Amino acid sequence: MALGGNAMTSPDGRARVSDQQQAITGACVHIADLVGRGHDVVITHGNGPQVGNLLLKNELAAAEVPPVPLDWCGASTQATIGITVMDALDVALARLGIDKPTATLVSRTLVDADDPGFARPTKPIGRHLSRDDAQVLIDHGQHFVEVPGKGWRRVVASPEPVECLDAPAADTLLGAGYVVVCSGGGGIPTVRRSDGSLAGVEAVIDKDLTASLVARHINADVLVIATDVDHAVTDYGTDHEQPIGEVTAAEMRRIAEQQHFAAGSMGPKIEAVTRFAEHGGTGVITSLGNISDAVGGRAGTRVVPAPRT
Repeated sequence: MALGGNAMTSPDGRARVSDQQQAITGACVHIADLVGRGHDVVITHGNGPQVGNLLLKNELAAAEVPPVPLDWCGASTQATIGITVMDALDVALARLGIDKPTATLVSRTLVDADDPGFARPTKPIGRHLSRDDAQVLIDHGQHFVEVPGKGWRRVVASPEPVECLDAPAADTLLGAGYVVVCSGGGGIPTVRRSDGSLAGVEAVIDKDLTASLVARHINADVLVIATDVDHAVTDYGTDHEQPIGEVTAAEMRRIAEQQHFAAGSMGPKIEAVTRFAEHGGTGVITSLGNISDAVGGRAGTRVVPAPRT
């Protein structure tokens, strides 16, 4: 299950500690219900608002201390979100009388050092800054672009996830009966050096694409992407808007070609569930409140493998 940003913040997008704790507590009630129905669950999650808070701290302190690199920001938020999920899930499971341990993995995701995104960073992160404020961070090696009428905004690479490096640890924990939280925020972006060693890099990996990769690695039956809508739709925002129910991976590819789903919202979710279905599983997009029905085939946008002939 991939928890979207709405599961980590208040309805108005605030990400204070109390807001995050309250939102995650609500999400964990639904996750505990799945566990109570006999499902083994691995959880991934977004971390955009949390990393945004750390980037703001970087900006405010940049003249005094060097900014914390983006891979470190990812690791920090994986840990803080992970323990918050564990604490909330422990309570939710106990209320259902379920004795099930939880664990969080601070997880790395391998990306290709030659991914074209590194040569031309385009993924905007953080807030808009004045030229003078941006210059302090540019002097620390960060990349900024000017957005007409708004100011300067940092851009980073968004490479494709290649491998979930710590998935074997997730396998072990899952086999031992744990509910596992891993690969938060798409995983800590990591490259392999020419000598075989690993190093974190300044990048952002789409968490839904990584969730698809994790689901395939652990041989999951269902990948659920929990978001703030009950299902994906065609012709969004028009009088012809229609929900997408159950379709095959091939049918979803055709729909995506026609609809041009937004890269910053539904596009990666559609791509993630379609990739998963192309590898033999069922991919689902739905809201948190519908996840049990969606796993049971009664709700959400469901992308299934092509029928066998």
